[in-house]
Amino acid sequence: MGIIGTEIKPFTATAFKAGEDFYEVTDQDVRGKWAVFFFYPADFTFVCPTELEDLGEQYGMLQKMDVEVYGVSTDTHFSHKAWHDTSERIGKLTFPFLGDQNHTLARNFDVLREGVGLADRATFVVDPDGVVQIMEQTCEGVGRNANELARKIKAAQYVRANPGQVCPAAWEEGKDTLAPSLDLVGKI
Repeated sequence: MGIIGTEIKPFTATAFKAGEDFYEVTDQDVRGKWAVFFFYPADFTFVCPTELEDLGEQYGMLQKMDVEVYGVSTDTHFSHKAWHDTSERIGKLTFPFLGDQNHTLARNFDVLREGVGLADRATFVVDPDGVVQIMEQTCEGVGRNANELARKIKAAQYVRANPGQVCPAAWEEGKDTLAPSLDLVGKI
């Protein structure tokens, strides 16, 4: 998948967000701030609610980092609302869910399981210019970690704000970064 460093493709999706009416979200709406597209296979499933709940626990911090989160599956916005209204875990979530029943987003991000109609378990972080900076994809039974996602977003934000700097493995906010140069070749 050659999606890192590419601009997101045009889309329009209907969103469900707790306490709000359904509303449209487009590729233009996500520009100007960081965005996470958190794809999962389907509502009313098993690993998905644990991941989404974990992400929900980090949502306030992500909002403070100027990051919007979009849960995305090929279910409809009506299904997202029904799941929210009937699941204790999902009922706590306050970030928007995008209905992708036409598979536009799943195809745009190249995570649609053709012939099955479900999205793979994948996460994409898009910068304020609409460019994909981070991608993670796991197999069906492996859930993702929202703390690690937040760490990676902080690193991407740091690198964007500090050209010429890079974040080494396991970098945490406030830790040393690197300035790539010939002086470092073979010394790290």
